[in-house]
Amino acid sequence: MLSAGWHRLLLAYCAGAFGALAMPPFGALPALAVALAVAVWLLDGAATGRSAWRTLRVAGLIGWAWGFGYLTAGLWWLGSAFLVEAEDFAWALPLGVIGLPAVLGLFYGLGFALARLLWSPGAGRLLALGFGLATCEWLRGHLFTGFPWNSLGMALGQNLWLMQSAAGIGLYGLTLLAVVIAAAPATLATGATRSGRLVPTLAAGLVLAAMAVLGAARLPAGPDATVAGIRLRLVQPNLNQDAKFRPENRADILDRYIELSDRAAAPDRSGIADVTHVIWPESAFPFLIQRDPEALARIAAALPPGTQLITGAARADTPAEGERPRFFNSILTLAAGPKLGDVYDKVHLVPFGEYLPGPLDATLRALRIRQFVAIPGGFTAGDRARQRILSVPGLPPVAATICYEAIFPGAIVPEATPSGPPPVPGLILNLTNDAWFGDTPGPRQHLAQARLRAVEEGLPLVRDANTGISAVVDAHGRITASLPVGVEGVLDADLPVRLTQRTPYARFGDAPFALMLGLAFLGALAARRRSPGAA
Repeated sequence: MLSAGWHRLLLAYCAGAFGALAMPPFGALPALAVALAVAVWLLDGAATGRSAWRTLRVAGLIGWAWGFGYLTAGLWWLGSAFLVEAEDFAWALPLGVIGLPAVLGLFYGLGFALARLLWSPGAGRLLALGFGLATCEWLRGHLFTGFPWNSLGMALGQNLWLMQSAAGIGLYGLTLLAVVIAAAPATLATGATRSGRLVPTLAAGLVLAAMAVLGAARLPAGPDATVAGIRLRLVQPNLNQDAKFRPENRADILDRYIELSDRAAAPDRSGIADVTHVIWPESAFPFLIQRDPEALARIAAALPPGTQLITGAARADTPAEGERPRFFNSILTLAAGPKLGDVYDKVHLVPFGEYLPGPLDATLRALRIRQFVAIPGGFTAGDRARQRILSVPGLPPVAATICYEAIFPGAIVPEATPSGPPPVPGLILNLTNDAWFGDTPGPRQHLAQARLRAVEEGLPLVRDANTGISAVVDAHGRITASLPVGVEGVLDADLPVRLTQRTPYARFGDAPFALMLGLAFLGALAARRRSPGAA
């Protein structure tokens, strides 16, 4: 409370960095409790006695430093992507590892300032901090294309029992609860009375225990049923990113996919003849597959009659005369014939990874700076208004996602259009290429966030990743089969069924979170009004 100046900012930074241990793959919830207790005490000492504006500015700086530390420690692995083509991108590594967390830390600065506006002694300030940080995390997930990676709610969203609450309140509801619960021990050292010191922490422990009990009760005793007549084969080629997008390797890469697709996974299996659907990861080819008749013919020849291939691939449209083609990061479906089926184009592209943001595009290209993927002009986003469920013969309707599209809560299933609601999906499909990030926490965090979407939506998740982690997850978030990072192989699995009833989150989205946020605001405001001397 008594720290000031750069000592205070350094303490906030270190506290935030320590809190990142609560994120996957570590999952140390007590680390978040330590980080948020320090945050509470720093905000207690933010009052300068000079002016309310100065107090808010100090609170905002504390929040920025805390968020900067939290995101730097949680996202350091992004630097791996800058070393894949080090000759082109190594110079920009500090921008990704330090610059991005520093900018995103501004959201936490806003969250701490909002909390300080509602600050009061006692337990009321826990609700104030919950309101401020949950608001800033929602904004981080939506503004400027959004980036909700490692939202604080993931501290609860990776435990099988605790994550079940996401079926009702989603990631951002978990975020509000995570902040209030983890910050509660701060009152052990600052309560004015014995009850003021003990009751908030005891109450937080009871809420956490109730979440665990209710979550355990929600889980069926046995495995979920599976969809009859469907046998999936997920291919994990484990291709190095530096070799993957070189056209001269096209034949070897295609050979590898075909060989893996027909590999016998067990002595009693005969390879591709035993499966109904073969799945290949995001951007599987270093060439445009739909414009390569020879490659299409080879794939079609490898597919038995009735077997469908679902693959990630770059594709180009047919431009009007005098115009350049547009390129899309897509999911294609293919059957023997060869016959191309339905297509999904990625809607939520990665800024600077798959495209250069419009206002900066011309300037950066003039400086010979390009996006990470070597596509002329970068990828074009699919039409959000026409985002639709992917239709694959033999599968229930598919909610398709590519790469980090699976980290956005509430954006998995397309919204209703004037022509009516979309078909009710039977699974979430996520094709990704995490080879950019190597064997780091990145792929594990990615899977954990995609897994939470399965719980929110009440849908099974089928996830195929180039270098792992490939997995099948049931509608309760239980991993039924998986391949680890850095392993070449195939994963044969049945498709778990969707829940018979839509989850509250699938029906109402973030409305329950908005209600929780409003209650936290009113609770913090009431506590402040009961403490007229609060500053």
